[in-house]
Amino acid sequence: MTTGIRYLIEPMPGEALAEVRRTGRDASGQPPERRTAEGGEPLRCCLRDATAGEPLLLFGYAPPLPAGPYREVGPIFAHDADCPGPDHGTGYPADWRGRPQVLRAYDRRGRIVGGRHHDGGDPERVIAELLADPAVDRLHSRNVVYGCFMFVVARP
Repeated sequence: MTTGIRYLIEPMPGEALAEVRRTGRDASGQPPERRTAEGGEPLRCCLRDATAGEPLLLFGYAPPLPAGPYREVGPIFAHDADCPGPDHGTGYPADWRGRPQVLRAYDRRGRIVGGRHHDGGDPERVIAELLADPAVDRLHSRNVVYGCFMFVVARP
C-alpha cells in the first residue's frame, strides 16, 4: 500500500460461513456441496488456493451489499471446517497476486459506479485509483472467467 490510500482486504465474513455450516443451507436455500479439493480452488474464508485433498464446501453466497438490484448470489469455495482465516493480514492475497481479476466499484447504496480489469501485477495501484473516487464505498474482486466473488476491498 504505497499509494497513501488506506484499505482492508476482507474475506467472506466468518458469521456467514458459520451460518451455512450450522443450517446446511446457502444464500439460495440449497445445501452446500461437500468436495475434496483437487488443488487450486480459491478459498474465500482464508483467501488462498486450496491444496489437493482439503475438505471443502461449494455453495451459493451473496457478497455483502445492501439489498437492491446489484446484489447477486454466486458459487464460492470455503473450508468444510473452521480455519484461522487469512495469514497475510489485510493486504492483497499472496496466492492471487498475478492472477487477473475484475475489481467492481460500489457506492454506499450498493450500486455499481465503475470497475476495472487488472492483470494482478500491481493490484494495489488499481485499488488506489478506484478508491480515489469519493463515490466508491467498496470494491468486490471477482474472478475474470467465472465471475465469482473473491473478496471485499473496504475503507477502514
